[in-house]
Amino acid sequence: MDISRRVALTRGARLEVVTIAWMAVEAVVALGAGFAARSVLLTAFGVDSIVELLSGIVLYRRLVQEPGEAAGLVARLEARTTQISAVLLVLLCAYVVLSSVAGLALRVIPSASIPGIAISAIALVAMPLLARAKHRVNRILDSPSLRADIAETVSCAYLAATTLAGLALAMVTGWWWIQYVAALALLVWLVPETREALEERRHNVASQGGKGRNDE
Repeated sequence: MDISRRVALTRGARLEVVTIAWMAVEAVVALGAGFAARSVLLTAFGVDSIVELLSGIVLYRRLVQEPGEAAGLVARLEARTTQISAVLLVLLCAYVVLSSVAGLALRVIPSASIPGIAISAIALVAMPLLARAKHRVNRILDSPSLRADIAETVSCAYLAATTLAGLALAMVTGWWWIQYVAALALLVWLVPETREALEERRHNVASQGGKGRNDE
């Protein structure tokens, strides 16, 4: 392995550590603030952070392993993580739709959330910078997995922007319903993400089934 690729792998792994640490903080703050404020919008943002946290863990494991070393372990970890992510995303989409419709119908008014505004504002600034740093690394690695991770990081920035807009507008204008509208707008990114996770899960199941038959 040449020096430039070795350096890129090290930098990529460090960027995934930053991603994992941030997503853990983001998930805890967003979920805590979401439950406290009865905000579907913030809660959805927090659950998506968990999905990206799981993805970051898998990619970190890929980057720190030498090519071919412990490949089976990483593949099993990726398959398990994909299954968990697919289930979480399906449940998240259902939660957003049902909770938003019920909240609007029953006039469940979410409270203002300063922690929610703060965490989404930080994510809106930090995620594009993180994605740019990962893109520089991937110019050398040319990794499909890292490319997908970069797309998720960019997606997080869009989710943060939508979350911030919904929370800020609700607080400034008193339009409590705007949070539910913004939560439903998250589906623009969540539905394709869910479809991709389900397709990957089906691919993993088919691959494992084919492997099992070949082993026989």
